[in-house]
Amino acid sequence: MPSSTPPTDASPSPLRQMVWRLVLWTLGLMAAGLVGLMMVVAVALAVAYPNLPDVSELAEYRPKLPLRVYSADKVLMGEFGEERRSFTPIKDIPQVMKDAVLAIEDARFFQHGGVDYLGVVRAGLANVRSFKSQGASTITMQVARNVYLSAEKSYTRKIYEILLTFKLEHTLTKDQILEIYMNQIFLGNRAYGFAAASETYYGKPLKDITVAEAAMLAGLPKAPSSFNPIANPKRARARQLYIIERMQDNGFITAQQAQAAKNETLRIRSNADPGRMHAEFIAETVRQLMVAQYGNEAYTRGLNVYTTANAADQMAAYRALRRGIMDYERRQIYRGPEKFINLPADPKEAEEAIDEALADHPDNGDVMSAVVLEAGPKKVVAVRANGETVEISGEGLKPAQSGLSGKAPPHIAIRRGAIIRVMKTADGKWEITQLPEVEGALVALDPRDGAIRALVGGFDFGKNKFNHVTQAWRQPGSSFKPFIYSAALEKGMTPATVVNDSPLFFDAGVTGGQPWEPKNYDGQFDGPMSLRTALKKSKNMVSIRVLQAVGAQNAQDWVTRFGFEADKHPPYLTMALGAGSVTPMQMVTGYAVFANGGLRVNPYLITRITDQQGKVLVQTPPQVPNESARAIDARNAFVMSSLLQEITRSGTAARAQAQLKRPDLYGKTGTTNDSIDTWFVGYQPTLVAGVWMGYDKPRKLGDRETGGGLSLPVWINFMDHALKNVPVTEPAVPAGVVNLGGEWYYEEYARGSGVTSLGVDGRGADAGPAPIQVLPPSEERRRILDLFRN
Repeated sequence: MPSSTPPTDASPSPLRQMVWRLVLWTLGLMAAGLVGLMMVVAVALAVAYPNLPDVSELAEYRPKLPLRVYSADKVLMGEFGEERRSFTPIKDIPQVMKDAVLAIEDARFFQHGGVDYLGVVRAGLANVRSFKSQGASTITMQVARNVYLSAEKSYTRKIYEILLTFKLEHTLTKDQILEIYMNQIFLGNRAYGFAAASETYYGKPLKDITVAEAAMLAGLPKAPSSFNPIANPKRARARQLYIIERMQDNGFITAQQAQAAKNETLRIRSNADPGRMHAEFIAETVRQLMVAQYGNEAYTRGLNVYTTANAADQMAAYRALRRGIMDYERRQIYRGPEKFINLPADPKEAEEAIDEALADHPDNGDVMSAVVLEAGPKKVVAVRANGETVEISGEGLKPAQSGLSGKAPPHIAIRRGAIIRVMKTADGKWEITQLPEVEGALVALDPRDGAIRALVGGFDFGKNKFNHVTQAWRQPGSSFKPFIYSAALEKGMTPATVVNDSPLFFDAGVTGGQPWEPKNYDGQFDGPMSLRTALKKSKNMVSIRVLQAVGAQNAQDWVTRFGFEADKHPPYLTMALGAGSVTPMQMVTGYAVFANGGLRVNPYLITRITDQQGKVLVQTPPQVPNESARAIDARNAFVMSSLLQEITRSGTAARAQAQLKRPDLYGKTGTTNDSIDTWFVGYQPTLVAGVWMGYDKPRKLGDRETGGGLSLPVWINFMDHALKNVPVTEPAVPAGVVNLGGEWYYEEYARGSGVTSLGVDGRGADAGPAPIQVLPPSEERRRILDLFRN
């Protein structure tokens, strides 16, 4: 019986056949592509891998280290090199720092083999969701990139990066790779490595870092500028909080530790930080010496240079000089704001304008910049770079009164948008000020061996790198008189010798040029007086007469014993008034001869140099002078100290003993013609210091400005710190000196009264001696008469 079921067509439909062919072709192409890719990779490996750099040298990783300059008490005073870096072995890097870095940069660092495939997938998914690029570079990949590759972005470089990553993982241990990363990575502000960054941003060693501080630093590798806590504190804070959460998510810290870290207030170290060490002029001096010795290697071989400077004394000198200069600046005419900007009405736009403007006018230590928000004759409100709003009123407006007057010229008027300078007074109130134009210098050394204890070459190294201590040749004025008096002691005079303080006139025939009629500073003439009284009152007429008696050529020869250059002090009578040229360093070196009993010392700064491992390369032995360095007789130094002590007790520098409340202080003020330069140079037997103030382009400081009013307060301020806990020390009386009637004499001049009256008229040095009125006969009388006969 025939079947009723229709026949079945077993052949596939054309559509199905096309699908199958497409699938097979796709699979074939994928397989071919995979094989091709593998062949390309194989070829790349075969070609590129042998050309990869030898990474085995990283097993002994030693980066370029900067030149570092330290004080005698091992405080960092400065460093030089393209990179601020301090190599720290992995075992010395605190765990909290490593955890913070791993949490944000590569949490699976110890699990993957160089490329974190899970991280790549996770980053890819995140990119799809957020439409933003998210990287998946591991720490090993970053090391490969930072150490060996350029910043070029290309597929070729990426292939090399991956190959180098595998090679690094094969050659080095995880700890070695992490050590390189932690020391090599750039973290902003010229800091490379986390140890250098800790010092740069916090002023503390890495071993003392907290969770909050570590999280802040860990945010820097991604974008050192954008997340810089100094330049962009808000963005840095947001990044820090995110990293703290990542540390908690990865189990590195507990919830309690995370919350404590978020609540911690960080103290970021800025350039205006009052605690920052300021020894820029010392550091620069050392840099020049090291480059002269080692060439450009000085910047990369990790030299550590230890100096004679004391860190606390250095900071005291820095603050004392700046305070003295700013005190002077308060008395000057207000020169107006530094710049004017337009402040938009929109607060956010105004904030951006202020940030941009103040970035170009950074704080200068305690002299801070601010933008005026509102200004009136009784109150000025301004905002600083850190967002702090300051209000100035009352006495704080006085230094800028002319800028608040309704008649003030446009370039001087203080108004909204003006960039001004403010600082805090001793009582904590704000006042308007201005960056000074005047300059100054302070240098202090130990007169017993010449070791420099403090050196400040100007108001601000960043503003003016000229080192006024060693490079400024200025007239010393009356501070040079002690060297003339010292010569007089060797010519037979004594502190009791009487000289007439009366007018002098030298015509053109004598001077060879313009007529010269010298004056005393106060314009008064006090008649006959002893050398002791004349020096303490700084009488110019007496000094000139003394130099006439000594002889200008003799005096020129004599001052070279103290280290002065003869050609800088021509043998003319003007030398008696300090018309030659000296540097502050020369002055303190000269006064050191009086302080140490007559010995010449050579100032020195460096005690030793070591390499990065601490091996001593150079050791400077103590520079204690012996009798071969004798410049003047011990008796001369002792009597001169007695005269200089009188000046600090009852003379032009009487404030010294009165304020420091100790008798063992010796020194001399100095003010040049028209008050162009002011000086005070003085000492205690263990420390000699000199202060100079003036303009780089010489001009009058002011009719009432003197060494006693300008330079002496700086010296007192410095010595108040430097002599704390230093016992009172007065020099022993040397052999051959006797005291008669309360006055000191050389033994051979003590017979009789030792009192002689010396009076020279105004006919000039070549006109012959004027009559000398002599009191009781003595050896001194005969010596003085001989001087005038010669």
